[in-house]
Amino acid sequence: MKIDQTDWERTADVLRGWALDEDLKERMLADARIASVARRLSERYIAGEHIDDALGAVRRAADRGHLGSIEYVGESVRSAEVVDAETAVFVKLAQAIGSAGLDSTVSFDLSHVGSVIDPELGFQNGSALARATAPLGTALMVSAEGSDRTDLVLDLYERLAAEHAHVGITLQARLRRTPADLDRVLALPGRVRLVKGAFLEPDAVAHRRDSDDMYDGYLSLADRLVSSGHAVSLATHDESLVQRLIERHGDALRADHVEFEMLMGLGTRLLDHLHADGYRTREYVLFGREWWLYVLNRIAEDPGRLFAAIADLGG
Repeated sequence: MKIDQTDWERTADVLRGWALDEDLKERMLADARIASVARRLSERYIAGEHIDDALGAVRRAADRGHLGSIEYVGESVRSAEVVDAETAVFVKLAQAIGSAGLDSTVSFDLSHVGSVIDPELGFQNGSALARATAPLGTALMVSAEGSDRTDLVLDLYERLAAEHAHVGITLQARLRRTPADLDRVLALPGRVRLVKGAFLEPDAVAHRRDSDDMYDGYLSLADRLVSSGHAVSLATHDESLVQRLIERHGDALRADHVEFEMLMGLGTRLLDHLHADGYRTREYVLFGREWWLYVLNRIAEDPGRLFAAIADLGG
């Protein structure tokens, strides 16, 4: 079966819209039968619900030669009580990584720890995570959110990075504003993770996914980061984009400040090949129950993943 490109783009935008529909997520996951089916779809992309599941996935990645990154998945929490509990899970995660002796960063959404309730609450909890992860000797990475939250994320990141040099940030190449945001970010010491960007965005705000403008934007941002010597994670599973990066930069991508990062369950073979070729590589692992937005965005990125999802349901 062949999917017309226009039809696929419409389907992908529907999936991205569902990903951001918090009411739909709540209604779907409140139905035990639908939730059971949805969890089966998530298993390809999520290590499990618990910290130990994530640690196990990072150990398996380390056996293949990769560094790790762990995110306790969640976003848009609007209950202060839930925020407190979720922040405590992140602190426990940092302690578990340290006890296990794993080389892994920790990633989080600021909206997971209170920024949409009150920016000051997001800063306080982000600071708690920075203090908890500081002994690990690795980065605490602030994840990207929708463009309507980019100013909030960058403002809080600047405050966190000013006090904690190991706090890094994720930038989306699709957003038209990102070249200017990179000027701002390069003034701070934290690692920069460069992604394409998966959120549903209007054309006035973001380049269309996989358009020439998006690719040109990613490559231009990567050029600046690699040549600057600033710590950078080139986060993409797109083999053609990886090849173009290698053609442009060659051995410069083997420098200590550069790494390739890919999500668990995506780009596994490519990441292994990059490691075998002498590049620094990292596998990004997610765990937890609030995987709705993440999984739908992953499926929306590639028509083949829709067929894989159908196969997972039939398995």
